Amino acid sequence: MSRAIGLLLGFAADRVLGDPRRFHPVAGFGRTAAGLERQLYADSRLAGTAHTAVLVGTTTVLGVALERLTRKHPILHTAVTAAATWTVLGARSLEREAETMAELLEEKDIPGARDRLSHLCARDATELESDELARATVESIAENTSDACVAPLLWGVFGVPGLLGYRAVNTLDAMVGYKSPKYQNFGWASARLDDVLNLVPARVCAVLTGVVAGRPREALAVSRRDAPKHPSPNAGPVEAAFAGALGLTLGGTNSYGSCAEDRGTLGDGPAPAVDDIRRTAALARRVGIAAAGLAALAALLREAQGAIHSRRKGKRWG
Repeated sequence: MSRAIGLLLGFAADRVLGDPRRFHPVAGFGRTAAGLERQLYADSRLAGTAHTAVLVGTTTVLGVALERLTRKHPILHTAVTAAATWTVLGARSLEREAETMAELLEEKDIPGARDRLSHLCARDATELESDELARATVESIAENTSDACVAPLLWGVFGVPGLLGYRAVNTLDAMVGYKSPKYQNFGWASARLDDVLNLVPARVCAVLTGVVAGRPREALAVSRRDAPKHPSPNAGPVEAAFAGALGLTLGGTNSYGSCAEDRGTLGDGPAPAVDDIRRTAALARRVGIAAAGLAALAALLREAQGAIHSRRKGKRWG
């Protein structure tokens, strides 16, 4: 039970403490990745693949070592799993950013909200007004509920290597996985690997969103119908499910500096307003709790299956 308990304790630590203000391991990984990028960068997929392979491989190997060193010591294994889970989750920090954006917009502080939006997403907020800032916030909460909470918890079913490996990939995607002239080729490997690792978690997140909102049919109907309009194979299902669950219409054209991206129209209701930010954050919180319970249950079942297999193997040899 150590893995399941560790996942739940790590989730609880994130809910109570959020990200550490200083010396965050993910921030340290980001600095290491940036340093290696300066050494390896070239406008080619090969260079980007090498960059991804070194960083993700090293991080995953560290996770394997921690798993093997602690697997015969349940209390230590629980503690290591909890620490790794807390490290890779970002749900509480996401909620805090949502609360900050809601407060700024409620106070009509549009310049402050424009500046703060960069903490949630990379879109250009220079000319965004209150309604567009609210839409950007709601969409970012939805997408990051999967990336920063549901996906790492589900990869945690596979232990510390799954937790650390997933976060390494997702962090690299956030750093270099852009369709900009600089990263179109170099960031290709990180972006594609992130897409693969999020295929299942994003769809689980979409289902959980509908279930915990009490609108499973609406959420899944909108997700099935509108997700293909979104350019991301994983953000699409999640954002569309949130749109259906909240009764909103999300999507539109977003500006990312020199690039504009049409994200389609997701949902049937009104466009998000400032009041919808707190509703979205509350829904994201419930999705995270459900995902933590699901991950713990899956970890228990996986360990039970492994124990049964080991006993059967022992009997054959005996």
